Amino acid sequence: MDDFIARLPKAELHLHIEGTLEPELMFELSARNGIEIPFASVAEIRDAYEFTDLQSFLDIYYQGAAVLRTADDFHDLMWAYLERAAADGVRHAEMFFDPQTHTERGIGFEVFMAGFARARERAATEFGMTSLLIMCFLRHLPEAAAILTLEEAGPFLDQIAAVGLDSSEVGHPPEEFERVFAMARDAGLRLVAHAGEEGPPSYISGALDSLHVERIDHGVTCDQDDSLVERLAADGIPLTMCPLSNVRLKGVDRIEDHNLKRLMDRGVTVTVNSDDPSYFGGYVADNYRALQGGLGLTDADLAKLARNSLEASFLEEVTKRDLIAELDEMVAGNQ
Repeated sequence: MDDFIARLPKAELHLHIEGTLEPELMFELSARNGIEIPFASVAEIRDAYEFTDLQSFLDIYYQGAAVLRTADDFHDLMWAYLERAAADGVRHAEMFFDPQTHTERGIGFEVFMAGFARARERAATEFGMTSLLIMCFLRHLPEAAAILTLEEAGPFLDQIAAVGLDSSEVGHPPEEFERVFAMARDAGLRLVAHAGEEGPPSYISGALDSLHVERIDHGVTCDQDDSLVERLAADGIPLTMCPLSNVRLKGVDRIEDHNLKRLMDRGVTVTVNSDDPSYFGGYVADNYRALQGGLGLTDADLAKLARNSLEASFLEEVTKRDLIAELDEMVAGNQ
């Protein structure tokens, strides 16, 4: 089963690149850049990765990001993820990044975008892996800050495929960002948003109706509203779900309690992703394996999830069809 999961051609659509900062790299970069961190060893960093909710995770997440200073740092961060993802069968990655986390520290777009570009080009050459960048706005900051970020991103929009909305969800409904999402859409960018991770189903509806997003990131709470589940299924709105993340942040008690399979059975297009894998103890194949064991997913279920990830991606249709054909051939050969 492990081999089958790793060989499935798949896309990862919900991945925060800053959330792939492994303790070893954090420790290395803090020394490289002369930045003091409140940890004396890699083991101490890993021991600190204990969270009770989304906010307790975000506190250490932003602390870790502070070690990222140079283009080389951002290259090393992204390259480490892409190399790991390739081993998990990821053929295409759509990666979130949080520019406001860096610009407020005086790190400009020209720094992190240069590092990202080198890593993505290297992955395309060495692994044949395609990738896209999704620029997220931090929802705990006002919309005016998001608009400024979109303006600052202007010279780099040819390297950005979409915008998203992340960070602290509860108390920050999507309607607060209607104007900046309209501006991004007018600039030719695709639209996604975190909704229904900890927030109510109304946040999911709001992201669809006010922000006009094409995908919902997480969407776990959608089944608190049957009409919303029916809408997601009927309209083919993909959910980029992150099961291990949901368990670690206490949104779901156990992987066995996750609603992913129930939503699949109701016709919702669900996908499997890793969110912030260095913090939550599992990359994308680990999430597939956890679901297989916890929910009893069959080979057909796993293949369907991989297919969903490719279908829900922002890949060009020709590339998408080629990868799906490769997936179908691999599955047929496994029978």
